[in-house]
Amino acid sequence: MNDLREIIESTWENRELLKQGNSQEAIRAVIELLDKGQIRVAEPVTDGWQVNEWVKKAVLMYFPIQTMETIEAGPFEFHDKIPLKRNFAEQGVRVVPHALARYGSYLAKGVILMPSYTNIGAYVDEGTMVDTWATVGSCAQVGKHVHLSGGVGLGGVLEPVQAAPVIIEDGAFIGSRSILVEGCRIGKEAVIGANVCITGSTKIIDVTGSEPKEYKGYVPPRSVVIPGSYTKQFAAGSYQVPCALIIGQRKESTDLKTSLNDALRENEVAV
Repeated sequence: MNDLREIIESTWENRELLKQGNSQEAIRAVIELLDKGQIRVAEPVTDGWQVNEWVKKAVLMYFPIQTMETIEAGPFEFHDKIPLKRNFAEQGVRVVPHALARYGSYLAKGVILMPSYTNIGAYVDEGTMVDTWATVGSCAQVGKHVHLSGGVGLGGVLEPVQAAPVIIEDGAFIGSRSILVEGCRIGKEAVIGANVCITGSTKIIDVTGSEPKEYKGYVPPRSVVIPGSYTKQFAAGSYQVPCALIIGQRKESTDLKTSLNDALRENEVAV
Protein backbone atom coordinates (compact mmCIF):
# COMPACT_ATOMS: atom_id res chain seq x y z
CA MET A 1 0.00 0.00 0.00
CA ASN A 2 2.87 2.39 0.76
CA ASP A 3 4.26 1.83 -2.73
CA LEU A 4 0.93 2.81 -4.25
CA ARG A 5 0.74 5.90 -2.07
CA GLU A 6 4.23 7.03 -3.07
CA ILE A 7 3.42 6.72 -6.77
CA ILE A 8 0.12 8.58 -6.33
CA GLU A 9 1.78 11.41 -4.41
CA SER A 10 4.60 11.73 -6.97
CA THR A 11 2.16 11.78 -9.86
CA TRP A 12 0.00 14.37 -8.10
CA GLU A 13 3.03 16.68 -7.84
CA ASN A 14 4.13 16.06 -11.43
CA ARG A 15 1.19 15.53 -13.79
CA GLU A 16 3.53 14.65 -16.64
CA LEU A 17 3.83 11.26 -14.91
CA LEU A 18 0.19 10.59 -15.82
CA LYS A 19 1.50 9.57 -19.24
CA GLN A 20 3.58 6.77 -17.73
CA GLY A 21 2.29 3.23 -17.41
CA ASN A 22 3.24 2.68 -13.77
CA SER A 23 1.37 5.81 -12.66
CA GLN A 24 -1.74 4.78 -14.55
CA GLU A 25 -1.52 1.26 -13.14
CA ALA A 26 -1.22 2.65 -9.60
CA ILE A 27 -4.24 4.92 -10.06
CA ARG A 28 -6.34 2.08 -11.43
CA ALA A 29 -5.20 -0.18 -8.61
CA VAL A 30 -6.43 2.36 -6.06
CA ILE A 31 -9.83 2.61 -7.76
CA GLU A 32 -10.10 -1.19 -7.78
CA LEU A 33 -9.32 -1.27 -4.04
CA LEU A 34 -11.99 1.39 -3.46
CA ASP A 35 -14.47 -0.65 -5.46
CA LYS A 36 -13.79 -3.69 -3.25
CA GLY A 37 -13.88 -1.70 -0.01
CA GLN A 38 -10.28 -2.55 0.84
CA ILE A 39 -9.35 1.13 1.20
CA ARG A 40 -11.53 4.15 1.93
CA VAL A 41 -11.43 7.88 1.24
CA ALA A 42 -12.12 8.41 4.96
CA GLU A 43 -12.11 5.98 7.86
CA PRO A 44 -12.99 6.03 11.56
CA VAL A 45 -10.11 6.42 14.00
CA THR A 46 -9.94 6.67 17.78
CA ASP A 47 -10.69 10.40 17.96
CA GLY A 48 -12.98 10.81 14.97
CA TRP A 49 -12.43 10.36 11.25
CA GLN A 50 -9.30 10.45 9.13
CA VAL A 51 -9.38 11.66 5.52
CA ASN A 52 -7.01 9.73 3.27
CA GLU A 53 -6.05 12.56 0.94
CA TRP A 54 -3.86 10.40 -1.28
CA VAL A 55 -6.86 8.21 -2.13
CA LYS A 56 -8.87 11.27 -3.18
CA LYS A 57 -5.93 12.33 -5.33
CA ALA A 58 -6.06 8.97 -7.09
CA VAL A 59 -9.77 9.43 -7.78
CA LEU A 60 -9.17 12.89 -9.24
CA MET A 61 -6.38 11.59 -11.47
CA TYR A 62 -8.49 8.65 -12.64
CA PHE A 63 -10.62 10.92 -14.83
CA PRO A 64 -7.85 12.28 -17.11
CA ILE A 65 -6.40 8.81 -17.80
CA GLN A 66 -9.78 7.37 -18.79
CA THR A 67 -11.30 7.68 -22.25
CA MET A 68 -14.94 8.23 -23.08
CA GLU A 69 -16.83 5.03 -23.86
CA THR A 70 -20.37 4.13 -24.79
CA ILE A 71 -22.06 1.90 -22.22
CA GLU A 72 -25.18 -0.01 -23.25
CA ALA A 73 -27.66 -1.58 -20.85
CA GLY A 74 -30.61 -2.97 -22.75
CA PRO A 75 -32.36 -0.04 -24.42
CA PHE A 76 -30.36 2.47 -22.35
CA GLU A 77 -27.15 4.12 -23.52
CA PHE A 78 -24.59 6.08 -21.52
CA HIS A 79 -21.41 7.87 -22.61
CA ASP A 80 -18.87 8.32 -19.83
CA LYS A 81 -15.33 7.73 -18.61
CA ILE A 82 -16.21 5.51 -15.66
CA PRO A 83 -17.98 2.14 -15.96
CA LEU A 84 -20.82 1.00 -13.74
CA LYS A 85 -20.42 -1.51 -10.93
CA ARG A 86 -21.09 -5.14 -11.78
CA ASN A 87 -21.60 -8.57 -10.17
CA PHE A 88 -24.08 -7.49 -7.51
CA ALA A 89 -25.29 -11.04 -6.87
CA GLU A 90 -21.77 -12.11 -5.88
CA GLN A 91 -21.55 -9.15 -3.52
CA GLY A 92 -24.91 -9.86 -1.88
CA VAL A 93 -26.32 -6.47 -2.90
CA ARG A 94 -29.91 -5.92 -4.02
CA VAL A 95 -30.18 -3.41 -6.86
CA VAL A 96 -33.64 -2.37 -8.01
CA PRO A 97 -34.04 -0.89 -11.51
CA HIS A 98 -33.03 1.94 -12.11
CA ALA A 99 -30.41 2.16 -9.39
CA LEU A 100 -26.93 3.13 -10.59
CA ALA A 101 -23.62 2.73 -8.78
CA ARG A 102 -20.38 3.83 -10.37
CA TYR A 103 -17.25 1.67 -10.42
CA GLY A 104 -15.00 2.77 -7.58
CA SER A 105 -17.85 2.96 -5.05
CA TYR A 106 -18.21 0.22 -2.44
CA LEU A 107 -21.43 -1.53 -1.50
CA ALA A 108 -21.25 -4.01 1.38
CA LYS A 109 -23.28 -7.19 1.73
CA GLY A 110 -26.94 -6.59 2.46
CA VAL A 111 -27.09 -3.11 0.97
CA ILE A 112 -30.33 -2.34 -0.88
CA LEU A 113 -30.36 0.21 -3.67
CA MET A 114 -33.79 1.42 -4.72
CA PRO A 115 -33.72 3.59 -7.87
CA SER A 116 -30.89 5.88 -6.77
CA TYR A 117 -27.34 6.99 -7.58
CA THR A 118 -24.06 6.16 -5.82
CA ASN A 119 -20.95 7.97 -7.03
CA ILE A 120 -17.27 6.99 -7.20
CA GLY A 121 -15.39 6.90 -3.89
CA ALA A 122 -18.53 6.40 -1.83
CA TYR A 123 -18.63 3.70 0.86
CA VAL A 124 -21.96 2.16 1.86
CA ASP A 125 -21.76 -0.37 4.70
CA GLU A 126 -23.77 -3.50 5.57
CA GLY A 127 -27.54 -3.51 5.70
CA THR A 128 -28.02 0.07 4.56
CA MET A 129 -31.06 1.09 2.50
CA VAL A 130 -30.59 3.76 -0.17
CA ASP A 131 -34.19 4.62 -0.92
CA THR A 132 -35.81 5.96 -4.09
CA TRP A 133 -34.04 8.88 -5.79
CA ALA A 134 -31.53 9.26 -2.98
CA THR A 135 -28.04 10.33 -4.02
CA VAL A 136 -24.84 9.17 -2.35
CA GLY A 137 -22.28 11.71 -3.55
CA SER A 138 -18.64 11.12 -4.40
CA CYS A 139 -16.62 9.90 -1.41
CA ALA A 140 -19.60 10.00 1.00
CA GLN A 141 -19.22 7.51 3.86
CA VAL A 142 -22.35 5.70 5.03
CA GLY A 143 -22.30 3.31 7.98
CA LYS A 144 -24.08 0.06 8.81
CA HIS A 145 -27.88 -0.23 8.92
CA VAL A 146 -28.47 3.36 7.86
CA HIS A 147 -31.72 4.32 6.14
CA LEU A 148 -31.46 7.05 3.51
CA SER A 149 -35.10 7.91 2.81
CA GLY A 150 -36.56 8.96 -0.52
CA GLY A 151 -34.87 11.92 -2.18
CA VAL A 152 -32.07 12.30 0.37
CA GLY A 153 -29.04 14.10 -1.05
CA LEU A 154 -25.59 13.37 0.37
CA GLY A 155 -23.16 15.83 -1.16
CA GLY A 156 -19.99 14.73 -2.88
CA VAL A 157 -16.49 16.07 -2.29
CA LEU A 158 -13.29 15.62 -4.25
CA GLU A 159 -11.68 19.03 -4.00
CA PRO A 160 -10.05 20.38 -1.98
CA VAL A 161 -8.40 17.05 -1.27
CA GLN A 162 -8.08 17.73 2.45
CA ALA A 163 -11.81 18.33 2.83
CA ALA A 164 -13.78 15.71 4.75
CA PRO A 165 -16.62 13.94 2.94
CA VAL A 166 -20.18 13.68 4.23
CA ILE A 167 -20.22 11.01 6.94
CA ILE A 168 -23.32 9.16 8.16
CA GLU A 169 -22.49 6.87 11.07
CA ASP A 170 -24.04 3.49 11.93
CA GLY A 171 -27.75 3.21 12.58
CA ALA A 172 -28.71 6.74 11.53
CA PHE A 173 -32.09 7.45 9.94
CA ILE A 174 -32.13 10.25 7.36
CA GLY A 175 -35.62 11.57 6.56
CA SER A 176 -37.06 12.28 3.12
CA ARG A 177 -35.60 15.13 1.05
CA SER A 178 -32.93 15.94 3.61
CA ILE A 179 -29.78 17.53 2.19
CA LEU A 180 -26.46 16.85 3.91
CA VAL A 181 -23.42 18.47 2.30
CA GLU A 182 -20.00 20.09 2.82
CA GLY A 183 -18.52 17.35 4.95
CA CYS A 184 -21.13 17.39 7.71
CA ARG A 185 -21.16 14.39 10.05
CA ILE A 186 -24.22 12.65 11.44
CA GLY A 187 -23.52 10.70 14.63
CA LYS A 188 -24.52 7.11 15.33
CA GLU A 189 -28.23 6.37 15.54
CA ALA A 190 -29.26 9.98 14.97
CA VAL A 191 -32.71 10.64 13.48
CA ILE A 192 -32.83 13.42 10.88
CA GLY A 193 -36.37 14.57 10.09
CA ALA A 194 -37.68 15.32 6.62
CA ASN A 195 -36.34 18.38 4.76
CA VAL A 196 -33.47 19.06 7.15
CA CYS A 197 -30.61 20.84 5.38
CA ILE A 198 -27.17 20.68 7.00
CA THR A 199 -24.01 22.18 5.51
CA GLY A 200 -20.59 22.62 7.03
CA SER A 201 -21.67 25.97 8.46
CA THR A 202 -25.32 25.32 9.36
CA LYS A 203 -26.19 26.08 12.95
CA ILE A 204 -27.39 22.93 14.72
CA ILE A 205 -29.01 24.02 17.97
CA ASP A 206 -29.81 21.66 20.84
CA VAL A 207 -32.94 23.09 22.43
CA THR A 208 -33.57 20.25 24.89
CA GLY A 209 -31.93 21.96 27.87
CA SER A 210 -32.52 25.21 29.74
CA GLU A 211 -30.01 26.94 27.45
CA PRO A 212 -29.39 26.33 23.74
CA LYS A 213 -26.22 24.48 22.78
CA GLU A 214 -24.82 25.06 19.30
CA TYR A 215 -22.94 22.80 16.90
CA LYS A 216 -21.81 23.34 13.32
CA GLY A 217 -21.63 20.59 10.74
CA TYR A 218 -22.03 17.87 13.36
CA VAL A 219 -25.04 16.09 14.83
CA PRO A 220 -24.24 14.20 18.05
CA PRO A 221 -25.19 10.51 18.34
CA ARG A 222 -28.84 9.58 18.96
CA SER A 223 -30.07 13.15 18.39
CA VAL A 224 -33.51 13.76 16.91
CA VAL A 225 -33.32 16.69 14.48
CA ILE A 226 -35.94 18.79 12.68
CA PRO A 227 -35.75 21.88 10.44
CA GLY A 228 -35.79 25.22 12.22
CA SER A 229 -34.86 28.87 11.82
CA TYR A 230 -33.40 31.73 13.82
CA THR A 231 -33.47 35.50 13.45
CA LYS A 232 -30.43 37.17 11.90
CA GLN A 233 -29.82 40.87 11.48
CA PHE A 234 -28.87 42.15 8.02
CA ALA A 235 -28.37 45.67 6.70
CA ALA A 236 -31.89 45.55 5.25
CA GLY A 237 -33.46 44.26 8.44
CA SER A 238 -34.07 41.09 10.46
CA TYR A 239 -34.81 37.86 8.63
CA GLN A 240 -35.27 34.20 9.40
CA VAL A 241 -32.30 31.97 8.50
CA PRO A 242 -32.54 28.16 8.28
CA CYS A 243 -30.99 26.01 10.99
CA ALA A 244 -31.48 22.52 12.43
CA LEU A 245 -32.94 21.88 15.87
CA ILE A 246 -32.08 18.98 18.15
CA ILE A 247 -35.37 18.38 19.96
CA GLY A 248 -34.77 15.04 21.67
CA GLN A 249 -32.81 11.82 21.95
CA ARG A 250 -33.37 8.21 21.09
CA LYS A 251 -34.02 6.26 24.26
CA GLU A 252 -31.25 4.02 25.59
CA SER A 253 -33.86 1.67 27.10
CA THR A 254 -35.19 0.41 23.78
CA ASP A 255 -33.72 -1.23 20.73
CA LEU A 256 -33.06 0.70 17.55
CA LYS A 257 -36.32 -0.11 15.81
CA THR A 258 -38.45 0.69 18.84
CA SER A 259 -36.48 3.80 19.73
CA LEU A 260 -36.83 5.09 16.17
CA ASN A 261 -40.60 4.70 16.36
CA ASP A 262 -40.62 6.34 19.78
CA ALA A 263 -38.49 9.23 18.58
CA LEU A 264 -40.76 9.91 15.63
CA ARG A 265 -43.98 9.58 17.63
CA GLU A 266 -42.97 11.46 20.77
CA ASN A 267 -41.23 14.30 18.94
CA GLU A 268 -43.69 14.46 16.04
CA VAL A 269 -40.91 14.16 13.45
CA ALA A 270 -41.96 13.78 9.82
CA VAL A 271 -39.86 11.40 7.72
